Amino acid sequence: MMPKADDRIRAEVNDLVRVAERLSRDAARSGSSLGPDRIEELQSVASRAGQLIRRLYGVDSQYQKNLDRVLATKSFSVMHSIYYEHVSELAGILKGIQSDVDRGMLDDLRVLVRAEVFASFLEMAEYLLEEGYKDAAAVMLGAVLEDSLRALAARNGIPAVSSLGKPLTIDPLNVALAKTGIYNPLVQKQVTSWANLRNDAAHGQFGKYDADQVRQMLLFVQKFCADYLQ
Repeated sequence: MMPKADDRIRAEVNDLVRVAERLSRDAARSGSSLGPDRIEELQSVASRAGQLIRRLYGVDSQYQKNLDRVLATKSFSVMHSIYYEHVSELAGILKGIQSDVDRGMLDDLRVLVRAEVFASFLEMAEYLLEEGYKDAAAVMLGAVLEDSLRALAARNGIPAVSSLGKPLTIDPLNVALAKTGIYNPLVQKQVTSWANLRNDAAHGQFGKYDADQVRQMLLFVQKFCADYLQ
């Protein structure tokens, strides 16, 4: 079975910390510059760290700024007992990421990123509705609702895939979330109602609902995201 994404991230961070710490210690004890093999290790760690930081935190994060500053060190590849602080700083950056992973901080980051994405799609759906494209707005709102349920399930340890490994759709997710008490039966009924409207839109049954109903759906999805995904 393939390791989960979080396990792969943790393994990568731990390996980067291990190599960076060893490089820093070896450089601090070395009377002469470390040779080509160790320079290759340093460049590999720096490249992998950059890739990891951009994926996890983005290009404007404090981690990226700290890494850029370290990489700008004059003679970055030089490492010996009187010139190794940059290597220790690189190890420190990686240990900060390691702490984030161990303390579950990446989960909070994912929630914030997901919230921003949902907000963008909700704004887009609202714009489509105002411009008279109720059907496209309904489909988009349904997609946000389904992904919100999936995120809520994952946060609460509820499987979001079937026994065959296929992502669950709105109905089974809705049942599972209500059954575990994440929200009450009234919310469950509302989710079912809006899921039916989304299905009508997705299957071309455009006469079964009107723009006012899509507007109510928008208000519900906005409130649902605010209540359960903040």
